[in-house]
Amino acid sequence: MAKRLMIVDDSPAIRVLIERAALANGYEVCAQAKNGEEAVKLYSSMLPDVITMDITMPIKDGLEAAKEILAQNPDARILMLSAMGDEDIIKQAEDVGITYFMKKPFKGEDVIRILDNM
Repeated sequence: MAKRLMIVDDSPAIRVLIERAALANGYEVCAQAKNGEEAVKLYSSMLPDVITMDITMPIKDGLEAAKEILAQNPDARILMLSAMGDEDIIKQAEDVGITYFMKKPFKGEDVIRILDNM
């Protein structure tokens, strides 16, 4: 059975990049969200196996959304994506419970390599 993926990013180009790579590698993209608020609402109904989550988004950022999703399910597997790769952001993500982190820009196959090991 294919891993179910939810893609969360305010950039349509990034969502397409991840979706194409995921579909080409046997993933099912069960949901997409353009901000953290949408992600939190979709999570409980879609129950993805893995999530790619941008940090900087409008309405609700990825760190806050991840915190709310992990409160619903402490075992949720989230790959945090950010153009900001500084140590402070990584520390904040780790404090929320994120163990997978990738800095933008990236290639689709780089995302898949991490998702395959989550």
